[in-house]
Amino acid sequence: MENDDDLIIERDLDIVTLTMNRPPANAVNNGLIDRLLNTIRALSTQVSPPGIVLTGQGDRFFSAGGDIKEVAGLEISRPRMRVFHALLCEMERYPGPVVCAVRGYAVGGALEFLLHADYVVANRECKIGFPEINHGLLPAAKGMRQAVQKLGLREAQALLYWGELVDAQKALEIGAINEITTTAKVMGRAVEVCKHLRGKEKKLFAAIKRSLNLTGQMDDASLEVMTIEDLNAYLTENSSADARARFLSKNSKKE
Repeated sequence: MENDDDLIIERDLDIVTLTMNRPPANAVNNGLIDRLLNTIRALSTQVSPPGIVLTGQGDRFFSAGGDIKEVAGLEISRPRMRVFHALLCEMERYPGPVVCAVRGYAVGGALEFLLHADYVVANRECKIGFPEINHGLLPAAKGMRQAVQKLGLREAQALLYWGELVDAQKALEIGAINEITTTAKVMGRAVEVCKHLRGKEKKLFAAIKRSLNLTGQMDDASLEVMTIEDLNAYLTENSSADARARFLSKNSKKE
């Protein structure tokens, strides 16, 4: 386990748990953004990138979002937003599964983390939203675009224009989270999901994730190039070949 106060890093075989640790609300400051970015970037370069479970310390806050004390002036806000944008890009591009384990509030920039994750497990007390408009702040453009893509334009407008928080059931209905469980089971379930996704053929998972996340930003010619590149990568993998052989064998027995 690594602990630099703001971020606790724990590894168990193929799963790394990243715990935001800034009580009382796990507000995301510049140091935490840098630490998350550098950690996820380093994990992505490993030969076999682990699955990531992102959570917050305690049961009341996954995270209250950006530390408002650090976003008051341009000198701090401008570089901060650039690094935060880079963090969201890194989460989106990460080749392995990223699962968020949410207990309590996940608002503002923290909701953007959820929208860039592959799966979100939350407790019944979870509340999400974009309150920035009521606090004189602006969400990241990338996060707003992701809200439209994941939630749909009308739901994104409702969250962003009104700045009100919604409960776990509403978050589930609009697609901001994937499932609801008890507070005691959130972490265990998130790790279980992450292990399941991590058990998929790695290059296939990475190719599917990349297509899902990036195809809306690419033209047809670029999509064709990406498809061929991914095809070349996973067709040469022994694990992919084994999976196809098992499928063909199973079907032949049914005939």
